[in-house]
Amino acid sequence: MIPDKEIKKKYKPIFAKNPDKYYATEVLKEEGFKRFRCKECKNYFWSLKKRGVCDEPICSGEKLTFIGNKRSKDNYIEIWKKFSKMFKKFGYTPIKRYPVVSRWNPTMEYTNASIAAFQPYVISGEVEPPANPLVIPQVCLRFGDTDNVGITMSHLNAFVMIGQHMFVQPKDWDKNKVFRDMLKWNFEGMGLKKNEVTFHEDAWAGGGNLGPCMEMFVSGVEVWNQVYMMYEQTFDSVQELSIKVLDMGMGLERNAWFLSGKETIYDATFPETLEKVKKKIGFRFDNKLLKKYAPFAAMLNADEVDDLEKVWKQVAKKVGVKDLKEKIMPLAAMYSVVEHSRALLFAINDGALPSNVGGGYNLRMLVRRALGFIDKYEWDLDLGEICSWHADELKSIFPELKKNLSMVKEILLVEKGKYVNSREKALNVIKKFKGRHVSEKELLRLYDSQGITPEMLGMEVENFYMKVSELHDSKVNNVTNVSENAGFLGFHDTEALYFDDYLKVKFNAKVVNVRGKNVLLDKTAFYPTSGGQVHDLGTLNGVNVVKVFKEGGYIVHVLEKALKKGEKVKGEIDKKRRVQLAQHHTATHVINAAARKILGKHVNQAGAFKDEDKARLDLTHYNSVTDSQLVKIEDEANKIVSKKLEVKSYFLPRGEAEKKFGMTIYQGGAVPGKKLRIIEIVGEDVQACGGTHVKNTFDVSKIKILKSTKVQDGVVRLVFVAGKMAEESEKVECDVLCDLATELGCSEKQVPSRCLELFALWKKVVKKKKDLPRELKSKDKFDGDVLLEACKVLKTQPEHVLKTIKRFKKDLGM
Repeated sequence: MIPDKEIKKKYKPIFAKNPDKYYATEVLKEEGFKRFRCKECKNYFWSLKKRGVCDEPICSGEKLTFIGNKRSKDNYIEIWKKFSKMFKKFGYTPIKRYPVVSRWNPTMEYTNASIAAFQPYVISGEVEPPANPLVIPQVCLRFGDTDNVGITMSHLNAFVMIGQHMFVQPKDWDKNKVFRDMLKWNFEGMGLKKNEVTFHEDAWAGGGNLGPCMEMFVSGVEVWNQVYMMYEQTFDSVQELSIKVLDMGMGLERNAWFLSGKETIYDATFPETLEKVKKKIGFRFDNKLLKKYAPFAAMLNADEVDDLEKVWKQVAKKVGVKDLKEKIMPLAAMYSVVEHSRALLFAINDGALPSNVGGGYNLRMLVRRALGFIDKYEWDLDLGEICSWHADELKSIFPELKKNLSMVKEILLVEKGKYVNSREKALNVIKKFKGRHVSEKELLRLYDSQGITPEMLGMEVENFYMKVSELHDSKVNNVTNVSENAGFLGFHDTEALYFDDYLKVKFNAKVVNVRGKNVLLDKTAFYPTSGGQVHDLGTLNGVNVVKVFKEGGYIVHVLEKALKKGEKVKGEIDKKRRVQLAQHHTATHVINAAARKILGKHVNQAGAFKDEDKARLDLTHYNSVTDSQLVKIEDEANKIVSKKLEVKSYFLPRGEAEKKFGMTIYQGGAVPGKKLRIIEIVGEDVQACGGTHVKNTFDVSKIKILKSTKVQDGVVRLVFVAGKMAEESEKVECDVLCDLATELGCSEKQVPSRCLELFALWKKVVKKKKDLPRELKSKDKFDGDVLLEACKVLKTQPEHVLKTIKRFKKDLGM
């Protein structure tokens, strides 16, 4: 697939050659606008009066003239309300925002534009939109501009993109109508005059889609852009979409900034929070200097200039201050801290966690950049407290932010602890680099491994945080899913018989085709390996089925020996295995629900694997799971089991399922298809899932969590057993505990303390050659998972505990 930047570059001249086909030129001509070409960037634009250059600051070289010119009393939140009210009259339905963690979207980790809420299935025409047409205040996250935040006075990592969207058949498409709607907002909503605005022709690409784009500029700032999404990009071609899609995105922050006339976008977006921060740290700044600097700050966009230091000097000359950068940096830092806190509030509230992998890396980057500024300027600021101020300021438009504040604060507190530890280690590493040149590549590696920033080494690297973000984005995007391929083509999809009844283990079918030992049936009750659940085993006409896998819509059976095409078969599934797998899969959902109750709503599934002997569930969590938390999760899971709750299984249209249950249904990741199979544990958990499940939680019988481990930063793994395997595990554990107590001469609850005493004695006598009495006296009791605690003390697995104790006693001659 061609990268977005390249595909835009390729199609931009194609759109420019035929503007009447691709842009709303009919309206522009009616309003008196004429088409010109910028002599600087060579792009086409429309203006009421003749101009040699477009309205991009980098081309015009002009300062932002709207600063200091207050046009409206409407504040940030009132602007959205005014916009949605106006567009409701135009026939659009205002809807609530989608989460910034885009679990439904396989093309991205974070929602980065309002249209991303509807990618890929609504845009492809596969799924109905929640309303049509609609407007939405979508919170978006982008990390490529992190270096610009605070400097340009206009860049943000988190922003609200007001979306104007429509999804229609080609016969109903009217780009001129939707363009007129936005002009009404310009002239009636914002109070602009025609001669103030210019419209720039462009191309847009993202999330696998692309189309012509018209950008609206006023006084050097882009306020909105309207994309006419016409194409989708596949891995080997570009083809027309089956429906026409309107994608207008307008920055709510840009509107607030422009209409308020304030010096910075930050003062227009979160003025109340800024005032509280300034008061807390006693921050003072020369407002006269800010007024002089702000109109030229956009020239310092690190993404658009080759020599940033050169531009700093140019801006300093325009402002008339030699040491401009030195004076501006404390202000830029303060703005960055407040902006990053807001971005983190949205992300963590919606289920994201800072970590050292994937998209979580970008969040940690924001945390550490903010904390770095706080340390540098010795400010008495707490990120969690700033988040609470943001939540108060945003409560009338995003009330959900206040509900999870305690969780957000706790996560940020843990992150601060990790930052402090990392910084201490980093300072020791830095000592080795004194006087030595560090290359940019080496610095990126040092930041990755040690958290060492350019500032710590007294260096300046242009676009450093953008490069860090791109480095990790590329790691995420390069992951591919490898699937098996039996080479079957041209047949109807296999009818799956396992959805309705997990106890359906006998069925009749017909062999559709055979390739070696790979057999394709017209229908089957065999479950193929998918969704983290391993395949069923059994027989077809008495021949052993050793493997089952999916190939597109086909379910392929791998047999010990081949069957004949057209042969009628009787299938029989290993019932004991099927029941155990269904118990383990349902238990996975139960434990996920229990963990969210005990650990917090930030918990989401990061992976799962269900086999016959045991299962595991990976969960997003900012810390290791403690022993007491593990016990509580197990207790809560078994409470859910004992409630005898119905486990419902049914199919719903995707849009209906999302509207009814929200985006947390995508615990296993993005799921394709117009319809979703929903597994609902009544009153406890709802997920989109294709696995086999029992009909009632009581059928799970019992859940036993064996252990918890930290898989990676931000992800913990719970290994567990359910049903018959849980009963067998408890019996084995009971036998082991009995043997341990006998071997150590104590009660079962005293086993951990005796293990600790024995281990300490062994190290002193055997390792340090001390002559000490060989006897165990400890009588301390442990209330909890005794075997698990004994394993921790002896640093071994349950199956090795007894052998370890016997070896220690033998070495001690006991």
